[in-house]
Amino acid sequence: MDFNQYKEKEQKRLEIAIKHLENGVDFVDINTAYIDEGVTIGRGTLIGPCVTIEGDTAIGENCRILQNSRIKDAKIEDDVEIQTSVVLESQVGAKSKVGPFAYLRPKSIIGKECKVGDFVEVKNSSFGDGSKASHLTYIGDSDVGRDVNIGCGVVFVNYDGSQKHRSTVGDGAFIGCNTNLVSPVKVEDGAYIAAGSTVTKDVPEDALCVARAKQKNIEGWAAKRGLYNKK
Repeated sequence: MDFNQYKEKEQKRLEIAIKHLENGVDFVDINTAYIDEGVTIGRGTLIGPCVTIEGDTAIGENCRILQNSRIKDAKIEDDVEIQTSVVLESQVGAKSKVGPFAYLRPKSIIGKECKVGDFVEVKNSSFGDGSKASHLTYIGDSDVGRDVNIGCGVVFVNYDGSQKHRSTVGDGAFIGCNTNLVSPVKVEDGAYIAAGSTVTKDVPEDALCVARAKQKNIEGWAAKRGLYNKK
């Protein structure tokens, strides 16, 4: 690309952004917004600096697409906030919040009033209305129901080395921190998974699943071996 081609491309980019501005879209810095020609954006939506919106993307009204986000071939409903995140070939329901540093991979469907927080990755999964995964979680090849709480460090273990497997989490379930759900498993409505569990069998409705070794303390073990200097 020579300089003249670059100038033409930049002029076209700015024209697209100005068209959205005239249609009621707001920009923090219109000079750093990169929006493909086929993108639609609703009135009242704010586009932050260094945002890239590509392909067949539709963004609803009164959204906040904040700094350093990339959205491609996605459908974003009204009143959604996306902060410093990547959304590819996925859907985000109204009033949901994504990020910062979340990654929605293709075929992810996020419901309404959901939270997909920092360092959460979702792939080929559905996430029901009102469900929350606030941080440090991988949700792959799974169907999560409504009003589910997924704690920090939860992993849907979807790959056995040769095939991908799918898991299901029912409405109102609670998945404690550092849980491994080894697919395929089904956690039924209202079930609780204790923190630190590795789940390999289905969990019945309203049950508590504890799948971890019992703690054992050996008094004086470290001191006898001189492993540290205690002051």
